[in-house]
Amino acid sequence: MTAPEGRGIGGTAATGDTFRILHVSTGNVCRSPITERLTRHALAARLGDPLGGGLVVESAGTWGHEGAPMEANAETVLADFGADATGFAGRELLDEHVIRADLVLTATRDHRAQVISMGHSAGLRTFTLKEFTRLVRAIDPATLPDPRDEGVVERARALVRAAAALRGWLLAPDAEADEVNDPYGAPITFFRSVGDEINQALDPVVTALTGVPTAH
Repeated sequence: MTAPEGRGIGGTAATGDTFRILHVSTGNVCRSPITERLTRHALAARLGDPLGGGLVVESAGTWGHEGAPMEANAETVLADFGADATGFAGRELLDEHVIRADLVLTATRDHRAQVISMGHSAGLRTFTLKEFTRLVRAIDPATLPDPRDEGVVERARALVRAAAALRGWLLAPDAEADEVNDPYGAPITFFRSVGDEINQALDPVVTALTGVPTAH
């Protein structure tokens, strides 16, 4: 089977050395599209680079609606943050997506378990989004490669290794702490609360990946 094209920050795969981030939810029409496009938006803003300095951001769904547009409420949430929903098409999660990914961030623990069950040595690079945020907050940025010297890709790889090493030591306070609930079919108010939750979880991740804090 031919590997699918990656969806880079600007909508195409970055050239040269890349680090692929794969966001996974169920249908790939609500949570993972929001997370994908908010990640792209934040990376471009921090790095001033539409291709994200070699970071390629994709998404797929464990029961993905292949070719489907994202939900209208998800588009509205992205517009609230100034992010772009243009050109999105849903995808079903395939082995190739997992094989190519350097970091897989899922909406829930069930999604994480499904990714890991596919094999491909995915365990050490697959986290729920909020789990990864919690681990990243505990990592001293000074222990990571300086992106100005070694590049964002090397920093990202080191970040994933550091987070994986911490996972057994820094546990979630409760079962729901690492979950992002599904807004499918819910009113826009719930979509917006999920969007805020995702955006807050992404902020420290993007800061850790790029070494560039949020501009206030």
